[in-house]
Amino acid sequence: MKVHNPFRVAFVATLGVGLGLVLISSIQTLSTILLYVGTALFLSLGLDPIVAWLERRKLPRWAAVLITILGVLAAFAGIILMVVPIIVQQVGQLVAAIQELVEGGFDPVTELRGWMTDNFPLLKVDEVFDYIQEWVASIDYGAIGGSIGESLIVIGGAILAGFAGAFIVLILTIYFTASTPSLKRSVYQLVPASKRARFIDLGEQITDSVGYYVIGQLSLGVINGVLSAIFLSIIAAPFPAVLAVIAFFFSLIPLVGTLTGSTIIVLLCLGLGSPTTALIAAIYYLIYMQIEAYVISPRIMGRAVSVPGAVVVIAALAGGVLLGLLGALVAIPVAASILIIYRQVVIPRQNER
Repeated sequence: MKVHNPFRVAFVATLGVGLGLVLISSIQTLSTILLYVGTALFLSLGLDPIVAWLERRKLPRWAAVLITILGVLAAFAGIILMVVPIIVQQVGQLVAAIQELVEGGFDPVTELRGWMTDNFPLLKVDEVFDYIQEWVASIDYGAIGGSIGESLIVIGGAILAGFAGAFIVLILTIYFTASTPSLKRSVYQLVPASKRARFIDLGEQITDSVGYYVIGQLSLGVINGVLSAIFLSIIAAPFPAVLAVIAFFFSLIPLVGTLTGSTIIVLLCLGLGSPTTALIAAIYYLIYMQIEAYVISPRIMGRAVSVPGAVVVIAALAGGVLLGLLGALVAIPVAASILIIYRQVVIPRQNER
């Protein structure tokens, strides 16, 4: 290739590289905002089948959107109101137990010294405690207090940022859910008229698949949570309401969520309850996971695009590495959308050649 003006070619190439770096930096800077927008779009597509079902019952779209959003908010408010009082109660019981020990003259240092003397007669207990006292005296409590204070500030800031992000996602979800038809029409208008009908067909299939997937995962979570609450209450497991909430949220995670949540519940039953309760819970969840995998999930997910197991694993791992838990949740419907394009666009074009 003969270059007539090397300076101009180098200048244009440098501008291209610079613009690429600026674009990458801008995406990294706006990653949080893009994450909020993607989450809101994902949730709005999940709520759209419910809104469409209410519209078929002769409700106007604004009323269907309002009822759907209020129903979701009421469900999460009910979960919070169910869990928070139990946590507060348990913390109160712990504080009361500690206060009772202190008022009863309990001295942990004296008790520990006596226990070590009784169980380790060859150990020089006094020297050990002298060394511990010297080490405690040498600690810079000012630096520790400063680091603890900084950590508390960071944690508080993260909690506030989380609430602010959740509020932003809620507002965007309401907006996207209310304006989903107009947003779709605006996107469809960007496609040439000769290819618009095919693009609309693929777009509707993809959005419907994502919506049914979200609804299906929520349905699986609700079923697991309700059945867990009933069964754990019957076997007198510790804090059945909290364990049912754990079962619900972990069931939202595809592929391994039910297994992980069930393991945590069984371990909590073992630690806070009794081995018999833990064994009964383990047997129940083993049976439930089989029923969910072979009976419940195929029926609920029947309207969503079926994704091969290997693709599910790869998509969930890739999404989790890129965006954490949210990425793992979104990755599977994204993979389903890619499969739709692959089956209905790429393969037919290859067959025509």
